[in-house]
Amino acid sequence: MTVSTSKPGTIAGALDRLSRAGLFLWSGWAGLAALALIAAVWQVGHEAYGDFILPAPLAVLRRAGAILSDGEALAIALQTGGRASEGLAIAVLVGTSAGIIAGYAPAVLRMMRPFLTVLLGVPPIAWIVLAMIWFGNSDGTVLLTVFVAATPVVLAGAAEGIVTRDRGLDMMAQAFGAGPLRRFATLGLRQLGAHFFPALVLALATAFKVAVMAELLANAGGIGGELAEARSNFDIEGALAWVLIGVSLLIATEYGLVQPVRAELDRWRSAARPWGVKR
Repeated sequence: MTVSTSKPGTIAGALDRLSRAGLFLWSGWAGLAALALIAAVWQVGHEAYGDFILPAPLAVLRRAGAILSDGEALAIALQTGGRASEGLAIAVLVGTSAGIIAGYAPAVLRMMRPFLTVLLGVPPIAWIVLAMIWFGNSDGTVLLTVFVAATPVVLAGAAEGIVTRDRGLDMMAQAFGAGPLRRFATLGLRQLGAHFFPALVLALATAFKVAVMAELLANAGGIGGELAEARSNFDIEGALAWVLIGVSLLIATEYGLVQPVRAELDRWRSAARPWGVKR
């Protein structure tokens, strides 16, 4: 007689994870509706100003598909995505660590505020010029610019998440014998996400924008280099096609990586919501 070794809790957990994945995918209809609205406004602008000023969205979409059919063009797009992601990863590592320390140490937070003001006050174009002097048209120019632009946003989000945490829950866990690391892993990180993930999404968008800007000005290849070539040829349709490719890469990164992780870490919030009430 064979005895089943599957545990009911394991099956229930798998079904719960599957249902949350289904809800996440179903929520994509709202995003598709927003994209359709943008395309409709774009079409109105095309009909008002013509092809030279604003090509039709379907024409740009076809041009983007033709560009991506070339393997070299796909490598160019992935080069920009890789640079933006690498710079953002360094910014997340440094900014999150510094933000957590600042959140738990008010004196450190007060010291970092002028530092954040300085970094946020200097425009990205200035950092691009400095990075071009230091690194030329290499990857270092793009990585440094992305790092400097994204780090303050991540740092501020992490620090705010720790500062606004529920200290009552922390004290309760301490009363039940949970140590500092246990309290941080089970409570601090969960509450950190409320401020950290919106900041991370903003930093992700900033990373892609700044990466393309740095590539264009430093002639470092990637999508920015293709935009510079389209500008020199007055190829508006080609420029918009590359912009569409860059935005698609950004959306794929956010909703393929960042939002699923956020949904997984924020699942504890659903216990406090009434049935049927969704964000």
